[in-house]
Amino acid sequence: MAEVPTSSTHPPLPPTTEDDRLSWLRLLRSRRVGISTFWRLLAEHGTAQAALVALPEVARASGMTDYQTCPEGVVIAEFKAGKAAGARLIGRGEPAYPQALAEIADAPPLIWARGDMALLARPMVALVGARNASSLGTRMAKRLAEDLAEAGYVVVSGLARGVDAAAHLAALNGGTVAVMAGGVDVIYPTENTGLGGDIARRGLLVSEQPMGLQPQARHFPARNRIISGLARVVVVVEAAAKSGSLITARTALDQGREVLAVPGHPFDARAAGCNMLIRDGAILVRSSTDVIEVLGQEAEPAQARLRLVPDVTPMPQPAAAPLRSLRETAALHGLILARLGPSPMAEDQLIRDLDSSSQRITPVLIDLELEGKIARQAGGLLSRIV
Repeated sequence: MAEVPTSSTHPPLPPTTEDDRLSWLRLLRSRRVGISTFWRLLAEHGTAQAALVALPEVARASGMTDYQTCPEGVVIAEFKAGKAAGARLIGRGEPAYPQALAEIADAPPLIWARGDMALLARPMVALVGARNASSLGTRMAKRLAEDLAEAGYVVVSGLARGVDAAAHLAALNGGTVAVMAGGVDVIYPTENTGLGGDIARRGLLVSEQPMGLQPQARHFPARNRIISGLARVVVVVEAAAKSGSLITARTALDQGREVLAVPGHPFDARAAGCNMLIRDGAILVRSSTDVIEVLGQEAEPAQARLRLVPDVTPMPQPAAAPLRSLRETAALHGLILARLGPSPMAEDQLIRDLDSSSQRITPVLIDLELEGKIARQAGGLLSRIV
């Protein structure tokens, strides 16, 4: 058995050359390397190049035979596709990487950005809501986005139809960032192709996914954590009781962001999620003045005010995550998947059943979610995708 390189005692350095970025991308695109595993390997081996050399032997030691890292040709092709699209690959730790995003526990090691990079240095507000938005919901999203852009804030959303599209369009002149579930060169849905092109020219498209990737359902929860991670606050304009917008709100709370919501009529199902957020402690939004007031305050942590989030220990930063071998990680994946089924289970109940801690389990849940093996639902519930 080949000798595995020893762990480095120095914190991982950001990529500074194209070769460094190539190595980071190869490591990140390699099989069974999720975000927490990426940071752990980087912490253990010091550089992505060293981690790539060690990874096959580490995999063999954990019982994985015939393991191969991502072929260099695959990431070279991705680099070329990015350059052809006018996109830039930015590594966590580089000056251009958004500071707010770098602070979340599951920060993407690399992001593709296409458009005006200067927007990444400005303060952002997320506006999210229903795809089948009402006329009032669309008008509210436009008004909020216009006012916030005029006040100097960048409006970030997910380029979905409805509230997202209205917010992007209204903020286009002042600054808007669209976070993509697929590659930054793939506009989804197709009805927003024109808007996506305008954002690429006058705003910014961002994604952690490979160039050319067509988005699938499992990519959207991962996309949502970046939307809230970029923003200082998240405003939910219109949302049903079970919706992706509420998943974004919960993710925002886990990240320590403030959540605000626009109230709606009790008989309108599209407002049920917003009304529930307000009932549970979210700040009610009547106009952009309410949002700007919150942005100017040192608000108490959102987790302490909202009841819809289970009372669990905050997720650790990547560098502080406990180190595990790939064998231990694979075993933990198996234990979690064995406990979960199609029926939703509360995350804190799963942690208790495993007789473990949130610091140990939460990063693994994130990896399983990004791999499309589990789904996260509103109210801190998890289910296995079968």
